[in-house]
Order: sequence, then C-alpha cells, then structure tokens
Amino acid sequence: MTRLARAWGVLEPEQRLAAVAALVLVLTMLLPWYSKTVTVVVGNAARATQTSLSGIGAMSFVEAAVLLVSVGVLALLFARAENRAFHMPGSDGAIVTIAGGWAALLIFYRLLDKPSLSGTQRVTATVGVKWGIFFALAAACMVAYAGQRMRAASAPEPPLVRGRGRRQAPVEEDVTVVAPAPPRAERSPPVAARARPRYPPAPSDQLSFEDPPPERDGH
Repeated sequence: MTRLARAWGVLEPEQRLAAVAALVLVLTMLLPWYSKTVTVVVGNAARATQTSLSGIGAMSFVEAAVLLVSVGVLALLFARAENRAFHMPGSDGAIVTIAGGWAALLIFYRLLDKPSLSGTQRVTATVGVKWGIFFALAAACMVAYAGQRMRAASAPEPPLVRGRGRRQAPVEEDVTVVAPAPPRAERSPPVAARARPRYPPAPSDQLSFEDPPPERDGH
C-alpha cells in the first residue's frame, strides 16, 4: 500500500484520471452485463427463470480482452510512477487512447452480438443486456479521453538508464570558461654597468712634442 500511495502522489492529474477510469472499468466487470432467461418445458407447461451474468461470469474472448486492457493501463501508469525505463511506440497518451478505444469497441460489439448459450428441445436460453455493460462502455470511453488528455500534456518518458558497470555518456554543455590572464613577469632591478677601459690605452712611453730632442754623440 505504501508503494501504491507513493505512486499515486507522483502521477500527473491526467495520469490519475486514466488510472481511475481503468480501475472503474475493472470494477464494472463485476456488474451485471447480461440477463439470461432459461425456459424449461415440463410436460405441456413452460417455466422461465431469469438470472444475471456479470462480465466475469460470462467470460469469453471479448470480456477477457477488456479486462486485459484495463489491467495493462494500470500497469503502465504504475511503472511510470516508479520511473521505470522503457519506451512505448508513440507516447503513453497514444497507447492509453488506443487501449480505451479498443475496449469501447469490444463492449459495443457485445451490445450487438451477445454471447450464445447452448440449449435443447426442452430447454432454451436467451441472453439480453443489462445496465452494467453500459457503465463499462462509459468507463472505456473515459480511458480513451484520459489518453487524449495525456497526449495534450505531452509528458516526456523517463530516459533509459544503463546497467551497472557502464558509465552514462556525459551531456555536452556549452560552457564558456574565462581563464585568468597570466601574471606579468616582474622586471629585475637594474644592474650597474661596469666601467669600460679606455680604448686604445695610452702608451706609457709616448713622446711628447714638448720634450727636448735627444742628444747625439760627438755633436
């Protein structure tokens, strides 16, 4: 019951409407769908007895298909509430609409072609419809209407989740990162220039024009 309560709280309003309609369709299977009249001939007198048959009591291919459709819709909605990862052809709303329309078509077919009963010469049986089958038809139409509401809401399906041991591919995002500018190189303190030697160096024995000429021997 805890899971059901939690699932009910997760469903959207359109999904809740579909779940209620499918549940009502299941419950209508317990209502009287047909009336069976059995006529027994005893001697020269005929006695007729009338009984009611529910949808489950007169189970055939049609009633079984209606029950399967309603249970399938409930199972689909419960799985979506628990975020199960699977995809349906089209969308969930389209599937629910088709399911409700198919169930309504089957029930309408039963209004025209009632289930047959076997009889003998002295025992005859006829089948008519009762009010329960009309409630079932209305519930099936409600399922189809809820599917249309789900399609209009266009609820997205949950993404597929890979099994353990596999990493999910990262989602590409357009992210612009501003990198800080590199710091400027600090200037080194100035170095004092060395005193360059004078070039060419002055010769130590260079003669000066002011010096007296050298003395010669014998003169």
